[in-house]
Amino acid sequence: MGPNKNITGIKADAMVISPHPDDSEFGAAGSVARWAKEGKVVVYVICTNGEKGTSNPEVKPEELKKTRQQEQKKAAGLLGVKEVIFLGYEDQGLEDTPEFRKDIVRNIRRFRPDTLVTADPYRRYIWHRDHRIAGQAVLDAAFPYARDHLAYPDLLEEGLLPHKVKDILTWASEEPNYYSDITETFETKLAALRCHASQVDSHNFPSIEQWLRRRAEDAAREQDFTLGEAFHRAEFRW
Repeated sequence: MGPNKNITGIKADAMVISPHPDDSEFGAAGSVARWAKEGKVVVYVICTNGEKGTSNPEVKPEELKKTRQQEQKKAAGLLGVKEVIFLGYEDQGLEDTPEFRKDIVRNIRRFRPDTLVTADPYRRYIWHRDHRIAGQAVLDAAFPYARDHLAYPDLLEEGLLPHKVKDILTWASEEPNYYSDITETFETKLAALRCHASQVDSHNFPSIEQWLRRRAEDAAREQDFTLGEAFHRAEFRW
């Protein structure tokens, strides 16, 4: 491979790594919209195709895959995301493998984000397995794999040098310690969620909006803003 293979020239401020299309919108879209409004560069990495996310027996997996990619691109464009990367793994089939971690490391080194955002892998009780696997793989990819030049040395041949992220934010954490102000971007978050029409029933959206608003109010309860998103934040002190 040539030394410039996979180099985009885009330096990301934040990279949101999502198990499925639409997870980023539920977990972090208000913050993503605010960051984009502030001029920050946000990149999405979507781990699976989401081709099993339906209760309609008439919908074929390949058809749903294409639909969900289109929905994700539309939502990302509305939020101001600069680029969307689809890794293409099977829905409900993520495994914590060296190959999966390598794909994440490749994109971390490619876009060199300061902040990673993903699903919290440590929730107790019921939590989608793809979310647990994706969250853990992202944490491991950030440290030590993205940092160490001898981890996946063939990536060096692609021109992808080691990179140290500054922090990781995980949504749906049971131990949040970081609260992001989305008072001005909550409606944008809702609009982005509506883009996922295959997942969000328009008839049920009022109840989804009510649930999300309660969560946003809870996240802002002890803050100096009205609506928020809650994360667990881990800083790296290299």
